[in-house]
Amino acid sequence: MALLDVEGLHAHYGQAHVLQGVDLRIEAGSVLALMGRNGAGKSTTLKAIMGLVPPSGGAVRFSGGALHGLGPHEIARRGLGYVPEDRRIFTELTVMENLEVGRRAARPGIPAWTPERLFELFPNLASMRDRPGGRMSGGEQQMLTIARTLMGNPSLVLLDEPSEGLAPVIVEQMARAILSLKREGLTVLLCEQNLHFATLVSDRAAIIEKGAVRYEGSMAALQSDDAVRAQYLSV
Repeated sequence: MALLDVEGLHAHYGQAHVLQGVDLRIEAGSVLALMGRNGAGKSTTLKAIMGLVPPSGGAVRFSGGALHGLGPHEIARRGLGYVPEDRRIFTELTVMENLEVGRRAARPGIPAWTPERLFELFPNLASMRDRPGGRMSGGEQQMLTIARTLMGNPSLVLLDEPSEGLAPVIVEQMARAILSLKREGLTVLLCEQNLHFATLVSDRAAIIEKGAVRYEGSMAALQSDDAVRAQYLSV
C-alpha cells in the first residue's frame, strides 16, 4: 500500500479551477518529483494535500487514513511535514530557536531528529546556532526550513521548490541532504522545476499540466524521453 495516495484531487482559488483531478501514489521510502511549468498546479497540489487549500473534490489518504476535513495542524500531527517555497522562517529567532519551534515528540518507527543530528545533515547550520534567521543567506534559510520541519519527526515531507534561487554549490548540498533523508527511510514528495536536481534525488517523476497529471514514470524513463520533456517541461 502507498504511504500517500491522492485520487482525483480538485481545488479552486475562487472561481479558478486549479487542480482538475490529480492522481499520485508515493511508496514509503521513495522520492517522487512532481514536475511541470509555472502555474501548472505543483504548489497547489502540495497545499491541498496539507489542507492549506481546501480540496473541492477527490481523496487524500496518508498511512491508510483519510485526510479529508482535517486542518493543517491535524495533518502535521499525523506525520506529514511541509516545507513551503517561501521558507517562512522566524527571522528574529536564532537557528536553535527556530528548530525548537518545530520540535515534536518522536514517532514509533520514524527516525527521531535532534538539533545535533540536523547539524550533521546540514553542516552549514552548525556554526550559526545563535545567528538570527534574518541574517542568513537564502540557501542557509532553506536548510533551516527543512531542518525545522524535520524536528517534527515526519514520515513524509512535502518539499516545494527546494532548489529555486540557490547557488549551484548549495543545490548540490541540498541534493545530498535529501538522499540522506531517503537512506533514513523518509519519504519525499518534491515539487521541482530543475530537472538536474530532480534527477539527482528522485526515483520517479510525475508531470502536472493544467491541473492534472499527464505523465508518470521512473526518472530514468523521463530522462530518455525527449518528446515528453519537450511537451511538458520546455519553456
